[in-house]
Amino acid sequence: MRIDKYIWGVRLFRTRTLASKACVAEKVKLNGKFIKPSKTIAVGDEISIKIIPIWKTFKVLEIPKSRVGAELAAQYVVENTPQTDLDLLEQMQVQNHQNKILGIKGRPTKKVRRDLDKLTD
Repeated sequence: MRIDKYIWGVRLFRTRTLASKACVAEKVKLNGKFIKPSKTIAVGDEISIKIIPIWKTFKVLEIPKSRVGAELAAQYVVENTPQTDLDLLEQMQVQNHQNKILGIKGRPTKKVRRDLDKLTD
């Protein structure tokens, strides 16, 4: 089975198009190497998916014939990401949520930086 079809089929991505685009953008690794969406996978392979700031790792247990339900996805793939990485990801998500509530959208503008400099002086 193709890697893009597999990661879509076990519900790691919402659509197959998103799965293909992630492969092309080098956000998916198969056994430690960046791959094309058409690369075939086998049982026992390790898939890594970039979710900023970490790489989530999964091990292929079985290959489904088609897209599976959310309850059945655990039969086909198991997550091997270290707990420290998952904690870091959760911490970043909480920080981004708090920034969104405060209205912070990214880098400060030049005007905002000048105002911050005035406050610190």
